[in-house]
Amino acid sequence: MPPESISTRKAEHIALCETDEVAFQRKSTLLEQVELVHDALPEMALADVDLSCDYAGKRLRAPLFIAAMTGGTDQAEEINRDLALVAERHGIGFGFGSQRPLLQEGLTKGYQVRDVAPTTLVLGNIGLVQARESSTDALRRMCDSCGADALVVHLNPAMEIIQPGGDVDFREGLQTLERLVRELERPVVVKETGCGLSRSVGQRVAELGVEWVDTSGAGGTSWVGVEALRARGAQRRLGDRFWDWGIPTAASVAQLADLGLGICATGGLTDGLDVAKAIALGARVGGIARSFLQARARGGVEGLDAEVEQVLAELRFAHLLTGSRTPDELRQRPLVLGERLRRWVPTGCSLEARC
Repeated sequence: MPPESISTRKAEHIALCETDEVAFQRKSTLLEQVELVHDALPEMALADVDLSCDYAGKRLRAPLFIAAMTGGTDQAEEINRDLALVAERHGIGFGFGSQRPLLQEGLTKGYQVRDVAPTTLVLGNIGLVQARESSTDALRRMCDSCGADALVVHLNPAMEIIQPGGDVDFREGLQTLERLVRELERPVVVKETGCGLSRSVGQRVAELGVEWVDTSGAGGTSWVGVEALRARGAQRRLGDRFWDWGIPTAASVAQLADLGLGICATGGLTDGLDVAKAIALGARVGGIARSFLQARARGGVEGLDAEVEQVLAELRFAHLLTGSRTPDELRQRPLVLGERLRRWVPTGCSLEARC
């Protein structure tokens, strides 16, 4: 694929994701099915809340990511530098969008942020098919070139099938992940792209030695929907039919919660209370993408900074109101789950005992 085609696709992704056109149509994250139990006697001050945590080998000041969105275009250069700058200010994580343009075409726009984010946990990002077709050394060089601390390998069969000219062969995925865990010498994060990770997928990757996952569940941005809006004819009809395909984000976290994986909950999270609910379900951190991208589109870097401040204030307040000094304590607090979400909770898992 020529560089111009990759750049055009990435630019179209940005334009679509700055709107609400690409949201799931009928399916939610199911985070509205999670109730945190109020503690009217928390016996602590707001200042006692310590949000710091570890993810993918690095310490964060709060369990929050500016999640993967874009790269590979002139527009992405400015966006990602702003996103990374704000991540550095707050000591939270930052993830690149797909780095296929960097790996295959050498397009560096949007992937150089270390000068504005020298200490930030930065996640690289490549599709499983591209990882399969690349040597470990090529992927290591890609990570080195952008200063990535860890590599996200995204699984996206639904999106690729709808994408014009997308991949259709998803074989040797487990073999590829096993190779990278063994050879890459960086943490490997297994991520979906809007359709969620099931318990079965979590079990299979954990058996390979994968320690970190990102749900990217249903209920936020539908990447099938993104590609449907770019497609034509029968491909467009197929995308419309599967627009709402996937496992809701809260359900994906519940499916993975007791597998010993470090979970990043993404997919439709929009505020600090969403992040708190995801952590209470078992996530290590939560990630927000489209809401942060939209905040930047409305108010520039300062608008984005204010949005992150608001999310962190809400997350800290939720800890106080549940009597939780740390995210680890929040993961032990009682929960009330709605019936639709309870159906996703695996029988006999530790989450059942807290409900």
